[in-house]
Amino acid sequence: MYVYDTLTAAVSDLEKRGYEYDFILGPDYIECKAIDMQLMPEEFEIDEFYRFEGMNDPGDSAVIYAISSPVGNLKGVMIDAYGVYAENVSPELLDKLKMHHE
Repeated sequence: MYVYDTLTAAVSDLEKRGYEYDFILGPDYIECKAIDMQLMPEEFEIDEFYRFEGMNDPGDSAVIYAISSPVGNLKGVMIDAYGVYAENVSPELLDKLKMHHE
């Protein structure tokens, strides 16, 4: 794994390494709106993840996931605040994210 000082540096380097798409959380999938693609938990892997702590505000804490999928041969990133997704997603998706988050 790599070491990054900022979230911006992580995103920039991951893009250079081919993680070109942006994913967001859905209720039981992750979604890439740019290509109108939804991936269920079994359809993608979390290759890497990086945590960033807010210097002054714990609410600024975030995690970035480097995601790949054989479906469409996609690679992209998903950025989320710690724990924000816990109430909004399916148990299967939550388990997949928590496995790498803890």
